[in-house]
Amino acid sequence: MKFVGAHVSASGGVQNAPLNAIAIGAKAFALFTKNQRQWSAKPLSEEEIVQFKANLQKSGIAPKHVLPHDSYLINLGHPEADKLQKSQEAFLDELQRCELLGLEKLNFHPGSYLKKLSAKEKEDQEYLTSIENKCLDVIAASMNDIIAKTKDSKVKLIIENTAGQGSNLGYKFEHLAYIIERVEDKRRVGVCLDTCHTFTAGYDLRTKEAYEKTMQEFEDIVGFKYLSGMHLNDSKPPLGARLDRHHSLGKGELGWEPFRLIMNDSRMDDIPLILETIDETIWEKEIKDLYSLVGT
Repeated sequence: MKFVGAHVSASGGVQNAPLNAIAIGAKAFALFTKNQRQWSAKPLSEEEIVQFKANLQKSGIAPKHVLPHDSYLINLGHPEADKLQKSQEAFLDELQRCELLGLEKLNFHPGSYLKKLSAKEKEDQEYLTSIENKCLDVIAASMNDIIAKTKDSKVKLIIENTAGQGSNLGYKFEHLAYIIERVEDKRRVGVCLDTCHTFTAGYDLRTKEAYEKTMQEFEDIVGFKYLSGMHLNDSKPPLGARLDRHHSLGKGELGWEPFRLIMNDSRMDDIPLILETIDETIWEKEIKDLYSLVGT
């Protein structure tokens, strides 16, 4: 069974997110548990926590079908020690907020090495790999440190694949596998695949043949046992553009076929399938349209 929703607003307090999900007919949702563009936020109040849990129960959406996203400021691969520590502390706070709300997942972009490479350096595959691997090692070490500090937590750290824009890592399935291999407690790690990011990173999804090839690569390199959520977005940029520009479903370079295939793929059962498309006024329609693809 598929559980489709969207990244809904938590404006006015996290307790409003489940209500916003109900309003669009969602069976899953994502949210920010604090302002995603600020480092600090006031702690969740007891009232907010109680109301969130009550509204979540009212929605009928299970905690495992909620996919919170961390702040965009956090970089668990930051090359500067003081800024890395700041990111680690902020991420730990995000995880603890999820715990307080009774949620089981925390979605995040892995990190960036922040070094501006020359054209020659980019063409030197050995050099580029060494730069990337050093950053990936820092990301994995950050995750291990945070997991060690929350040994009794049930919150999984869900690594989102990226488009590979700038120095962002996670655009190759090999990057995801590299991180997972170095995470000591595999029970606490998962992956979120974003369809737009996957496509603009160079993995085609537009035909059944291309979709199956890409998904087989994911299985061979990462493994579907780690798939814990998806972001369903069409793409403004073309295949391999390495740009993160979402579009409404069916209106971009991907078209409807990848989403039909996803909605009929049992490997995507029982995980949150989250819209981050650009026009929230049609999320309710997009959700209905996705469910109409089942069985087609």
